[in-house]
Amino acid sequence: MNILGISAYYHDSAACLVRDGEILAAAQEERFTRKKHDHEFPRNAVDFCLAHAGIDGSELDLVAFYDKPLLKFDRLLETYISYAPRGFKLFRMGMPLWLRQKLHIPRELDRGLQGKYTGRYVFTAHHESHAASAFFPSPFKEAAVLTLDGVGEWATGSIARGDGHRLDMLQEMHFPHSLGLLYSAFTYFTGFRVNSGEYKLMGLAPYGEPIYADVMRDNLLDIKEDGSFRMNMDYFGFCDSDVMTSPKMNSLFGGPPRTAESDISQREMDIAASIQVVTEEIVLKIAEHAHRLTGSRNLVMAGGVALNCVANGRVLREGPFDEVWIQPAAGDAGGALGAALFTWHQLLDKPRNPNPADHQAGSLLGPSYTGAEVSEYLESTGAVYQRYEDEDELVEQIAEAIADQKVVGHFADRAEFGPRALGSRSILGDARSTEMQSVMNLKIKFRESFRPFAPAVLRENVHDFFEMEEDENSPYMLLVAPIRLDKRLPDEAQGQSRGLEKLKHIRSEIPAVTHVDYSARVQTIDEQHHPRFYRILRRFEAKTGSPVVINTSFNVRGEPIVNSPEDAYRCFMHTNMDVLVLQDCILYKADQPNASESDASRYLAEFALD
Repeated sequence: MNILGISAYYHDSAACLVRDGEILAAAQEERFTRKKHDHEFPRNAVDFCLAHAGIDGSELDLVAFYDKPLLKFDRLLETYISYAPRGFKLFRMGMPLWLRQKLHIPRELDRGLQGKYTGRYVFTAHHESHAASAFFPSPFKEAAVLTLDGVGEWATGSIARGDGHRLDMLQEMHFPHSLGLLYSAFTYFTGFRVNSGEYKLMGLAPYGEPIYADVMRDNLLDIKEDGSFRMNMDYFGFCDSDVMTSPKMNSLFGGPPRTAESDISQREMDIAASIQVVTEEIVLKIAEHAHRLTGSRNLVMAGGVALNCVANGRVLREGPFDEVWIQPAAGDAGGALGAALFTWHQLLDKPRNPNPADHQAGSLLGPSYTGAEVSEYLESTGAVYQRYEDEDELVEQIAEAIADQKVVGHFADRAEFGPRALGSRSILGDARSTEMQSVMNLKIKFRESFRPFAPAVLRENVHDFFEMEEDENSPYMLLVAPIRLDKRLPDEAQGQSRGLEKLKHIRSEIPAVTHVDYSARVQTIDEQHHPRFYRILRRFEAKTGSPVVINTSFNVRGEPIVNSPEDAYRCFMHTNMDVLVLQDCILYKADQPNASESDASRYLAEFALD
């Protein structure tokens, strides 16, 4: 049976094709259209999923949509009425789109599927979709299921219990009291873009001190022992205006929100540190309550807040669970996958056999390109490249380039599903370099200098560098762990540094992936899920003695991760990347016609990136 899951019209549209419970393909629409967080109907993603499965729309048995639009509309209407007349501007802005499109999702799906599908549509609740995306692909027979996000229909947080092929939704927290919206409010207040700048806020937090944490607890929140809370809505604007915070918030933090792209002050760093501490406190309390409620020793997580890998790391290290598994596409895109799996297991009552390595296949569920397709494209551009028939020789060249302090764009195999590049659409560099973080941030990624990079490490060596268990698994880059004490370097002066001055200090043997608080967002690499990446790391270790490299997403600021050879080549040529690997082909920047020092502003303007 072929089931197509779809998320669309709100944030991060995506499609997923499940056949008899097996995830065959999944992709986000932004990868094809090159529009960050594209929310339109995911026509390109649907076409890819169907083509990968070898079917067309007429051969689908069911189509599942990831939330219930009528319930969401109910929440919006009640909010507009509750805040009238102040909320009239939001009402005027939102109603035409709802009346024209969002109240008619079956019609929109018919149109998006070009009339080829004539069966019924299934609408799963938003948090059911998230919970299903977390539990059903996980390696556990039973688990507590925690979903935390901005808002679905009414739910902003939920706890469920998964057992076998069934999910039992146990408790919910409702709008407007939302951990995701709380974090997004401070994303806005510190001058970053909501729904895309939350990573920046988390990355900024270690540069500050949590001096406002008590201010937040005392004025903004009433936090209960079970982690539920109520927000003082006098300080927030998202219910009745088009901004996240109200003017009353300004008095708590000494002035108005930071203007986007202006200098980041110590105030923003301290606010980031404070909201991060409060968020971690709430997540830990909710996780402990989920444990008491379900009695499970396993936890699975989804929803946008599950992408806060610092909080996730604390849940694993300090919480009551033995094992934690997090959906790599934890945001709305993952809802497409969850809706399809919920339909198969829960609604159709189909059995499930957990896979000890999980059913997500390393989240390598997107498009791939053959060597012949890559060569054909490169020939059309006049690029200078070398194609390697022997993969051992190819791996040798890649490892040599990284060891030689080159920045390498790596494009191979199927694209990753979710916001993290896991080796298939990645930019790689030497984690031992003291200069690589600033070089890659400013000259490759065109982004803020404070942003940390993640390490990819051989799984069998993870305990040698990070305070994690021996052979501990973190394949999806969703857990933060401290650098081991014996890998840290002494620096008496760094204790006196504040703010961005902390960047100047060399903290460990792998400085390019060591954040200013001695933490790292760890990805473990094993041979099963990433065979070539594993061999690259093995060869790099043989050359340098280090099994750790930088792994960051293959894109620049404001651009979705590259999807096709054309995307990768364009990014390579318009940034200061040294080497590009496209499947079995290698290109060196110095060999390319008209290669020159790239200009960030020109590239950002040319491709309308932000």
